[in-house]
Amino acid sequence: MKYVVVTGGVISGLGKGIATASLGKILQSKGIKVTAIKIDPYLNVDAGTMNPFEHGEIFVTEDGGEIDQDMGHYERFLNLNLTKEHNITTGQIYKQVIEAERRGEYLGKTVQIIPHVTDAIKERIRRVAKQSDAEVCLVEIGGTVGDIEGMPFLEAVRQLRLEEGPNNVVFVHVTLVPSLEVVGEQKTKPTQHSVRLMMEAGIMPDLLLCRCRTPLTPEARRKISLFCNVPESAVFSAVDAETIYEVPLLLEREGVGERLLERLGLRARGGDLSEWARLVERAKQAKEKVRVAMVGKYVRIADTYLSVNEALKHAAASLGVSVEINWIEAENLETGDVSALRGYQGIVVPGGFGARGVEGKIRAIQFARECGVPFLGLCFGFQLSVVEFARNVLGLRRAHTAEVDPETPHPVIDLLPEQKKVKELGGTMRLGAHEIVIARGTKSYSIYKTTLIRERHRHRYEVNPKYIPRLRKGGLVFSGKSRDGRRMEILELPGHPFFLATQFHPEFTSRLERPSPPFLAFLESARAFRASS
Repeated sequence: MKYVVVTGGVISGLGKGIATASLGKILQSKGIKVTAIKIDPYLNVDAGTMNPFEHGEIFVTEDGGEIDQDMGHYERFLNLNLTKEHNITTGQIYKQVIEAERRGEYLGKTVQIIPHVTDAIKERIRRVAKQSDAEVCLVEIGGTVGDIEGMPFLEAVRQLRLEEGPNNVVFVHVTLVPSLEVVGEQKTKPTQHSVRLMMEAGIMPDLLLCRCRTPLTPEARRKISLFCNVPESAVFSAVDAETIYEVPLLLEREGVGERLLERLGLRARGGDLSEWARLVERAKQAKEKVRVAMVGKYVRIADTYLSVNEALKHAAASLGVSVEINWIEAENLETGDVSALRGYQGIVVPGGFGARGVEGKIRAIQFARECGVPFLGLCFGFQLSVVEFARNVLGLRRAHTAEVDPETPHPVIDLLPEQKKVKELGGTMRLGAHEIVIARGTKSYSIYKTTLIRERHRHRYEVNPKYIPRLRKGGLVFSGKSRDGRRMEILELPGHPFFLATQFHPEFTSRLERPSPPFLAFLESARAFRASS
């Protein structure tokens, strides 16, 4: 097994996740089978209980893992379905070690970071890599070099290289080379300090990916090589890209793939990035623009809706158009003034939790329904579409979701039966992929072109079965149901240009090479819609 360990320095947000996914894509294009692991050094067992303002989007895997958003990048770039095992957190490792100590598995020894914690980390990395049946396992260590919480993981991968051999573990360090306008030159000191911290941890980087606005100058490259003890041929420019999907192409052009194969002792077995390049170029060259309003409650941080944004971009690339996504704060619509929604060709109401902004989302859904604007609701957007319909079509004025108003006389959205005795919040929702049966002759069937699909979920509430007959009688169509018929999964509104909402999250399975069907159909409808001013 070969390992490529990706670390980052100077500041967070440099794009280690994109770099990791891009290195994997490059290796894949050369016929190498890869997998990827994301290490998050926080003490949370998983990302499921984190506020999006704290951490951005919570990505959900097929088997129900609630994971950092970088896992989504891995899946989208590598076209793989990864598992919750591919995410390692400090919380998971310490929990494992402490539980083993309580069972007496350490035979009375003093349990310490080294070797017990580091051994647990290495065992997990090796096990996941082996189970994936890959040739190369990419391992991204979250945070920045020098973070206290990341030190056990750096020590673990240092040991991994010692044990596996220097030709089987390659360290790639992503760092920053800023250009100060005042002096007009690229500054290498942040990179020097970052690499020095790596060396203090006993790790010598093999490749440096230097984030910069423009390609490294020969002088900057020479200086980095000299002071970081890395050959110039292993110092690469990682310049700002127009789209994240261009990054593998830019790095391959720099020669990163060739260097990586050389360092790993592997040979390319045919293949290239030509099809990927075609899709990227098609997206970049698109002249027609489709304007979409995203009505959410976490709009200050775009990463909160990262997979939704990417799914829209995938659909746009497939259609040969560009998509302009504007985030609208749901709370600003609660006064009843929905003028901010005018001029858009489509409206998306994504997932979320809690009462804040709910009435604004409901008004956005009402606007889309009454004005014939193409609409796509996701998870909470699905549930609030039911609430809006119950209130404004069926006349159940105080209809609501029991999550927001437990005293509502019309709980058209209620807690899942199996959730009523749940006390712990972490990892206890209805999570992961579940089968959905689609009725023939519906909009959903024309979108998916099959009667059985699998999509990923993350919710505790569902359509209250008591109200389904009244909702249907009023004209709402539930075109997708769970396999056992108990749960409503997709709703649509006949006669509307495009009004579709899903209890699941189709954005999690969207890929640049294989766009999500609901997003593709939504954007196609939005493209044809002429918005009023």
